[in-house]
This record gives sequence, structure tokens and C-alpha cells, in this order.
Amino acid sequence: MRKIIKTNESPKAIGSYSQGIIHNGLVFTSGQICINPKTGKLVNDSFKDEVRQVLENLKGVVTHGGSNLEKIAKLTVFITDLSLFSELNDVFNEYFRENPPARSTIEVSALPMDVRVEIEAIGII
Repeated sequence: MRKIIKTNESPKAIGSYSQGIIHNGLVFTSGQICINPKTGKLVNDSFKDEVRQVLENLKGVVTHGGSNLEKIAKLTVFITDLSLFSELNDVFNEYFRENPPARSTIEVSALPMDVRVEIEAIGII
């Protein structure tokens, strides 16, 4: 049975989707962008700040779903400019110091609200 995740620790959905789904011991998140859930504003002063806010938003969803950042098995990263890849890795090294999750990074032409990065996750409960 699947269960819908709703939390104030991450931005509300800006479309017809759920923040996340719990199913068979896994948490599946929707893509998160750099919206601060408390202010509703984008956190995009720098690319690294943007990535940090996205990861904090993912943390809110997976935690509410019974997992945590250390139990994320897979991340899919959508980025509008692959030249920012090293900055992305710098922030990932802050959040995933040991045993990082599997990850795919895909360059795309555009993302919602003109952000530069969107990330979705699969976490283990």
C-alpha cells in the first residue's frame, strides 16, 4: 500500500504531484528545487546555496517518510549547466561524507521557476 507524504519541512507541491510516496519500505520523492519552505522564496544567491536548499528540502521529505539522508539509495540530479558539476560535488561532499548514494546527473534545458538544479531521491526506510 502506498502512503502520501505531506510535510511543512519541504515546499508545497507547485503542481499536481505529491512531495513523496512511501511504498514497500522505500521513500520516493518528487523533484525538489530551492524554495525555502518557510518563506516560499527561492534560495539562489549562489549555486551552492541553491543545492544546499534542495538537499534540505529532500531531507524534509525523506525524514517525514521515515528515512534520512544517510539512507538515500539513489539521487537523480537535473542541472541546467554541467559546468557547475564541481560545485554540485562540493556540496554533495558536505552532505554525504561517507557512503554516498548512487547518483545520475542530467543536463536539461530548463527547470521550473528558472532554477538551476532539481533533485529527486529514493530512500530506504
